[in-house]
Amino acid sequence: KTLGIEPILRRHIEIMDRYDPQRRVALLVDEWGTWFNVEPGTNPGHLFQQSTMRDAVVAALNLDLFHKYTDRVKMANIAQIVNVLQSMILTRGAEMVLTPTYHIFEMYKVHQDAEYLASETICGHIDTPQAKRPGYGPVPEVDATVSRKDGVLNVSLVNTDLQREKKVLVSFDKEGAVSKVLSARILTAGDVRDHNDFGVAPKVAPKAFNGCKLSRKGIEVTLPPCSILVLSAQ
Repeated sequence: KTLGIEPILRRHIEIMDRYDPQRRVALLVDEWGTWFNVEPGTNPGHLFQQSTMRDAVVAALNLDLFHKYTDRVKMANIAQIVNVLQSMILTRGAEMVLTPTYHIFEMYKVHQDAEYLASETICGHIDTPQAKRPGYGPVPEVDATVSRKDGVLNVSLVNTDLQREKKVLVSFDKEGAVSKVLSARILTAGDVRDHNDFGVAPKVAPKAFNGCKLSRKGIEVTLPPCSILVLSAQ
C-alpha cells in the first residue's frame, strides 16, 4: 500500500506544474506512515503500536519516493515521533526504545543537503492483491535512491522480499566511477515482525556491512531478505 503514494504525488505535481511551471511553490507531505490496530491493553485513543522491521521497509520506501520527487517535495513529515503510530521512539517511564523506523531515518541522513542523482532500478517484481488497484502495480523486489555530496556517492538499497536474498549490481554510467567503498551499514532482522522492546537487548539495529565487492561493473552486494543497506563510495 505504501507505494500508492507515488501516483498521488505524480498527480499533485502534474497539477502544480500546470500552474507553477517554475516550481516556486513546494509540495509538502504531512502525516505519512503506517497505521495499524492499537496494541492490546493500551488506551485506544493513544494509537500506540509497535514499530517492526516491516515498518522500517515502509519508511525506506517512502523516503526513496520523496527523494525521487525532491525538486517539488521539500518537506515530508512522518505522522508522529514518539509513542504514537509509526513513531521513531517509544518511552515508558524512564525507559526509551529506538524503533527500526528511527534507524532508517538515522541511516538516511547521508542524503540530507546532498544532490539527488537520478537512477534506474532493473529488477523483478512481487505480485500482490494491492497491485490490481488503479494506480498501483507489483512491488519491485529492490528499491534504491542515490545522492552525491562532497564527491561522495550515497546509495540506499531496499530488499522488499521477505523470504529471498537479492544479488544487486550498482553500476554507473562511467566505468571506474567508484574506486572504493567508504562505509556500508545494513538494517535487517530474522523476522519481519522483529522489533525493539523495553528491558531487552535490541533485535533490530544497524550493523556494519562488509559484503560490498568492487568490480569494473560497479559495486556488487547481496541483500538479505527484508533489509535496507546504505553505502557511501567514491
